[in-house]
Amino acid sequence: MKLSDLRPGWRTDFIIHRFGGEVIERDDCIVVRTPANPNFYWGNFLLLPQAPADGELAHWLARFEHEIGSLQPLSRHVAIGINAAPSAEPLPAWAAAGFEIDETAVIELTAGELRAPPRPARGRVELRALDLARELDAVVEQQSADPDGYDPAGFTDFRRREMQRFSRIAAHGTGCWFGLWCDGVLAADCGLIRDQHGPGATGRFQHVGTHPAWRRRGLCTALVHAVTTWGFQHWPLQRIVMCADPHDVALDIYRGLGYQPIDSEGRLQRRAPQDLATA
Repeated sequence: MKLSDLRPGWRTDFIIHRFGGEVIERDDCIVVRTPANPNFYWGNFLLLPQAPADGELAHWLARFEHEIGSLQPLSRHVAIGINAAPSAEPLPAWAAAGFEIDETAVIELTAGELRAPPRPARGRVELRALDLARELDAVVEQQSADPDGYDPAGFTDFRRREMQRFSRIAAHGTGCWFGLWCDGVLAADCGLIRDQHGPGATGRFQHVGTHPAWRRRGLCTALVHAVTTWGFQHWPLQRIVMCADPHDVALDIYRGLGYQPIDSEGRLQRRAPQDLATA
């Protein structure tokens, strides 16, 4: 499988993997490893050109162990991405083996199509780019407030390592991380990366999150709108891409700002033992 075959969501994912990731083209898949962050599921995975068949479970488990597990013993999860829309074919063997079978919606906004938020955020809101060299601890604390069923200590370590990597990405000029303060408190944050400099570049959101105590105040809408505006004004972006759970209410927020579906992806993941204990 070739990197040139990547669809829009995966293609923008791979912007991150250029920084500290190992990307290897194999005949049957693309292998991604991030040795500095072995607990990052989607930084240590196999990407397949098409959805696997139900009877191929043992084959792909063995391939994952050979390409990732045997080289990184701390990567105890299994993550298989699909460079295609999810298959309608059921995967009972995968489900019985503990795999979560997910679909990701890929949405896009082109320059000039951004809509104003339907209502203002509640509270005094301020957005600014973060200096991760000084503010990394505050960002990691905000991101770790909701570990989403994963082991809290492991999730915090994963986010800290990712933000350390993003600090290098920002220094390179490929990304910028933003914080949204509400009434003086860091309540939400996200990143924006770009695939190239100059006209025609594509931007991609990273890890849009709001602290649980500050949800349902319109802050996610305010954050995405402000960062989208910043991306088009400060970088010569032609489009901005986001990936989201098609069943999450956040997708309606993004669509309300003008983002439109352009693709969907499939993902199969089996959580590491320490994450199963808290799921």
